[in-house]
Amino acid sequence: MTDLTSFRPFDTMIDEESALASLREAVAGADDGELFLERVRSENLSWDDGRVKNASYNASEGFGLRAVRGETAGYAHSTEISEHALKRAVETARLAVGEGGGTLADAPVGTNRKLYTDENPMAEAEFSIKVETLAEIDAFLRDLDKRVVQVSAAMAASLQEVTILRPEGHIVSDTRPMTRLNISVIVEENGRREQGGTGGGGRQMLSGLIDPEHWQPVAREALRIALVNLEAVPAPAGVMDVALGPGWPGILLHEAIGHGLEGDFNRKKSSAFSGLMGQRIAAKGVTVLDDGTIPDRRGSISVDDEGTPSGKNVLIEDGILVGYMQDRQNARLMGVKPTGNGRRQSYAHAPMPRMTNTYMLSGDAKPGDIVADVKDGIYAVGFGGGQVDITNGKFVFSCTEAYRVENGKVGAPVKGATLIGDGATALKQIRAVGNDMALDPGVGTCGKSGQWVPVGVGQPTLLIGGLTVGGSAA
Repeated sequence: MTDLTSFRPFDTMIDEESALASLREAVAGADDGELFLERVRSENLSWDDGRVKNASYNASEGFGLRAVRGETAGYAHSTEISEHALKRAVETARLAVGEGGGTLADAPVGTNRKLYTDENPMAEAEFSIKVETLAEIDAFLRDLDKRVVQVSAAMAASLQEVTILRPEGHIVSDTRPMTRLNISVIVEENGRREQGGTGGGGRQMLSGLIDPEHWQPVAREALRIALVNLEAVPAPAGVMDVALGPGWPGILLHEAIGHGLEGDFNRKKSSAFSGLMGQRIAAKGVTVLDDGTIPDRRGSISVDDEGTPSGKNVLIEDGILVGYMQDRQNARLMGVKPTGNGRRQSYAHAPMPRMTNTYMLSGDAKPGDIVADVKDGIYAVGFGGGQVDITNGKFVFSCTEAYRVENGKVGAPVKGATLIGDGATALKQIRAVGNDMALDPGVGTCGKSGQWVPVGVGQPTLLIGGLTVGGSAA
């Protein structure tokens, strides 16, 4: 059963004045710090081979106490929200403060802005309705095409509630829902099997995702991708022009460029973009933002995990580097203001600069003209996994849906294509920016230093010259 009561730790678990006294003891002589309290409830249902494969419900709660002095942070956390546990945490957090001598940073500016509902998405539909929906998705796809041999679907919903106590006595609270529906299908023809999948969600109620008007188009799209892959031929290999579709292909932008614009990597001079503020790092017409203020989006946050309101931050403007994403610690050390990008996976993790929704603005080129300008290359509209080296920006991404393009004509789909390059070079080799910017459907999760947080990406259709394509064609 889900607990429908609100998370009020200072009413039911720990005395507010006592907690504030402990926090002030931990940060005496420090530069910054906070007490982060959290409760998370989540449920996951998965369907495979015509039956429910997994059904789970999880609940967790705890606190994290942080004291920051210079570049050092002391952090202690506990699953027990009590005065006893907090007093023990103070001893650990204070190790970072040492003899003190710091000046406590100004508190974040408050906000009453809410970007999403604070209702519990798990409570609005009975378990039986959720299972019936997954069964209907299975039947729908099998009826749609007799080549379907397997259907997998997963439904997830969660509610994260956070309360942040600042040393000044200021309290910030945020209630963050999250829902997602993923559909995958395997088709078979003449002994060949291929897979297609898609999904999405955001900070919204589950009812919108389990409505047939939503999931039927999602199911059709998963099937379409699988059928496209049935016709795919081995991808070519070599250096060629690459057109990227709008929306989810922005994951390449997120990984190859976005991480390199996070404040900690630049403060430590380990980013390929370190020391380049105010310089041209991308082609003219390229403007990139990180925006945590878009209502209901997967990567959006009303406030970050330090209590700073999220922002709409310009990172690259017309090709010029103009900003980094900052948490409070890195902003102070770099002499700039926090940007609302201090994020953490849970109470058990210290915050660090992280992306929210990272996207490139539209240009003025027509998407059809961009593809027509490709003389010898590929048109990539779907991506899977990728790897990036932050220090030099080198990346490798696998395409889940891509097409051969010759003399401006889109040809056969290709499989096994990977894009290889480095972010700094790819930015400067952007030859055209489309007028069709789109955000992804709500599927992104970003990893950094062992922490995972939900994110969003987006971009218009792009033409990048001279990327290396790894393929399997003889």
